[in-house]
Amino acid sequence: MTKVANIFTILCLTGFMFFTSACGETKTASESETTSTTTDETSTKPTEDKSKRPSPPAVATAAVGATNVTIDYSSPAAKGRTIWGDLVPYDQVWRTGANEATTFTVDKNVMINGQALAAGKYSLFTIPTQGEWTVIFNSVENLWGAYDYDATKDVLRVTASPRMLDESVDRLKFDIGADGKVTLTWDKLALDFTVAEAGN
Repeated sequence: MTKVANIFTILCLTGFMFFTSACGETKTASESETTSTTTDETSTKPTEDKSKRPSPPAVATAAVGATNVTIDYSSPAAKGRTIWGDLVPYDQVWRTGANEATTFTVDKNVMINGQALAAGKYSLFTIPTQGEWTVIFNSVENLWGAYDYDATKDVLRVTASPRMLDESVDRLKFDIGADGKVTLTWDKLALDFTVAEAGN
């Protein structure tokens, strides 16, 4: 009888150990699935490093009185190419930079070359010519180049006369002075327009 009891006890212990082991494996598998699901849900695609573009992003910003002026653009390099009338054709709308269209932002109402422009963010286009240029402020701010440019969305157009430089500037650059003078320089050309407080 004692021998039978011992065998019964051994069988019970063996069964208990097997059950415990199986439960442990099930739990581990469940935890593994949870971890895998969490990882999949939180993983994201890598974002583009715009600084590695051939025409990297740049920003010009300044305070003109109490007004903050910001120009976001991409800065292409001339690399010895013929720019005006070739790489940048005359008499066509130009993104005034590279990649996404350049944007112009003011946090207060301003005057651009004496004409009113409300506070806001705009795409900044130009139409280069061999004479006077047209500077365009367009209400559609998120555009790639000028491919989807819509003239009906223009908020303001002003004219500006380019001037020639003594030395060539390889990378396109915008500068904004505290006096409100905005200058675009590239190759041997500079173009200026003015931003002034609207007084309201």
